[in-house]
Amino acid sequence: MIDLEQIHDSIASTSSKIVLLVADGLGGLPHPDTRKSELETAKIPNLDALAQRSACGLTTPVEVGVAPGSGPGHLALFGYNPLKYIIGRGALEALGIGVELLPGDVAARGNFCAVDDHGLLTDRRAGRIATALSAPLCERLDRIEIPGVQLDVFPVQDYRFVLRLRGDGLSEHLEETDPQREGVAPRSADAIVPEAERTAKIVNEFVSEAGRILAEDEPANMVLLRGWAQLPNLPDFGGVYHLNPAAIAAYPMYRGLASVANMKIIPTGMTFGDEVDTLHANWDDHDFFFLHYKPADAAGEDGDFDGKVKCLEELDAHLPRILELDPDVIMVAGDHATPAIMASHSWHPVPFMLHSKLTLGEGVDGFNERACAQGSLGRIPAETIMLLALSHSGKLSKFGP
Repeated sequence: MIDLEQIHDSIASTSSKIVLLVADGLGGLPHPDTRKSELETAKIPNLDALAQRSACGLTTPVEVGVAPGSGPGHLALFGYNPLKYIIGRGALEALGIGVELLPGDVAARGNFCAVDDHGLLTDRRAGRIATALSAPLCERLDRIEIPGVQLDVFPVQDYRFVLRLRGDGLSEHLEETDPQREGVAPRSADAIVPEAERTAKIVNEFVSEAGRILAEDEPANMVLLRGWAQLPNLPDFGGVYHLNPAAIAAYPMYRGLASVANMKIIPTGMTFGDEVDTLHANWDDHDFFFLHYKPADAAGEDGDFDGKVKCLEELDAHLPRILELDPDVIMVAGDHATPAIMASHSWHPVPFMLHSKLTLGEGVDGFNERACAQGSLGRIPAETIMLLALSHSGKLSKFGP
């Protein structure tokens, strides 16, 4: 919707303020024992109360039946068609930690991982090792040299890192080395198109050398690479919507997403409480805030139903401090569902609510999948929520004569 040029002249700048709170991996599925989802199980009185005076519905991040990654899921919430504007996670991760990407550079998102004596994966995330352990490993890998290309390895957070390739004739069209499951060997970085053969050879040499360097390390003795990407070019979020947007996100990849959309990245701490403090400190300086909450997704991916419930309850406890700023519009959304019973992203629709002075409630009794399915918004494409926000905040005028 951000490139729907017919409506651009109907958008105006006003003093009203919008908050988009994205709870990563928000949606879930019922536990087989209780028949209640994580949201239905959690004690979330603040989110439930807000839903009771909001417009509610379900969002489809990409298309019906398609399980999105966090990149497409967030871009849709910002108004970009996720099937048109495809961005690899490597570029997002790099931008999120302030790594320079020049035209022609290729970036990948890396995981430290563990393999057994037969080269089979035993842990794709190397026990989620702390950054204090992974950063020295990145320093060792950063010393790898391959003729004809500059290789740089940057620590991100915990077990993740960024690999940046710089040189002539590089391609992002490579297969990922992460098989997305354990008990098998990492894949080779095969070229998807003939023009990527040289880049594939470079990457496979890097992986081989990384395995040699890390062979004696525990629990991180190998690497996985995915999300190959070059620098993207998207319509300017603030320019199109006539907003002065800011992003507050503790986790680097989501700062990268906001950076690609040309939002201002406001430095913050490592917790969601820090993010809310940062929101308060910068409230007067912007009229749109993207606020990101990561823990629910991590628990869902770990298959930890009770852990995800706890994360949702922790999010709920922070909501009053956001609401005390009295935004003209607040939206609570998810980039995708991450049901703990699946331990992965899924294709299921995601609960969504929008509150403004025009939403007085519509009979929805709480914020969860079943309740939101009964809301007035119905099931809508995620890329339409920004139009709703603009309308409710008085920034989108009548279309046509």
